[in-house]
Amino acid sequence: MKKACLVLFIGVLYLAGWYLEATAPVSRLPAPRAVFIPPGTPVKEVAEILRAEGLIRSEWAFFLEGWRLGVLDRLKAGEYELSPDMSPAEILRMLAEGRVITHIVTIPEGYNVWEVAALLERAGLLKKEEFLKKAFDENFVHSLGIPGPSVEGFLFPDTYYFVKGLSAEEIIRKMVSRFWEVWSRYEKRAEELGVSVYEVVTLASIVEKEAVLSREKPLIAAVYWNRLRRGMPLQADPTVRYALRRFHGRLYYKHLRVRSPYNTYRYPGLPPTPIANPGEESIRAVLYPAKVPYLYFVSRGDGSHYFSTTYREHLRAVRRFRHPRK
Repeated sequence: MKKACLVLFIGVLYLAGWYLEATAPVSRLPAPRAVFIPPGTPVKEVAEILRAEGLIRSEWAFFLEGWRLGVLDRLKAGEYELSPDMSPAEILRMLAEGRVITHIVTIPEGYNVWEVAALLERAGLLKKEEFLKKAFDENFVHSLGIPGPSVEGFLFPDTYYFVKGLSAEEIIRKMVSRFWEVWSRYEKRAEELGVSVYEVVTLASIVEKEAVLSREKPLIAAVYWNRLRRGMPLQADPTVRYALRRFHGRLYYKHLRVRSPYNTYRYPGLPPTPIANPGEESIRAVLYPAKVPYLYFVSRGDGSHYFSTTYREHLRAVRRFRHPRK
């Protein structure tokens, strides 16, 4: 009997020692790393991931520690910053509380849908193909209240806080929701002018790509409105670049002959869709354009533009700023 008790005592001491060692940090040195726990991952696989990353010593000890803390059914998916100098208990509490890494992503004004997709991929949030597939899913697009074939123009440029693991649908919904939030401030003005949200966003996307200086946006918007009222083609270079599959080089006359509804040199009126995602300044400029008679503008070469009312004046400005030696 005494022998059996002694064996049991030794066994308990051994297990206690093993448990203390197995639940101790893997290292004393901090070496933070990002670890992603996919949604729906069972506890067993969570432990396997952590063990493979060198963050815990034993999967069994991790499970027992989770059972002791009562958090096994509360572990949340996501991306975490973990370190081998953390104990399993610390890791378990972090996963139970959902203290995930937040990615700060800023969408610049004037980015088109392909550029937004590439930006999100570089941030490690999702594959751009996944984003683009959802961005051009017309059933999904219409469910967001967008009367077009894609979300182009409605991914509002702003700073967003995303966590890894969000789907393309969730990310797009957040950006489009932000657009509608901003649009609510201008809806009444659009009704006063008798223009639709799609017309405003389409024209604002062109203004966004043309303007370098904020102060010129109402002037550029006025030029395009004046042209539309007179039935003149917009002749906007950014629409041609969009027609040329997001071409970024210098445009030549051969480019202006491209057969595409986005080529506003060949086809009058607005292009069929927005060509980028405009910011609030450009939307406001379209709804509150400057009261000027201008019909033309040409770049001065320093970011600003020279505006003209007549074609003869415009030609003089072109010779002056594009061919200064002549």
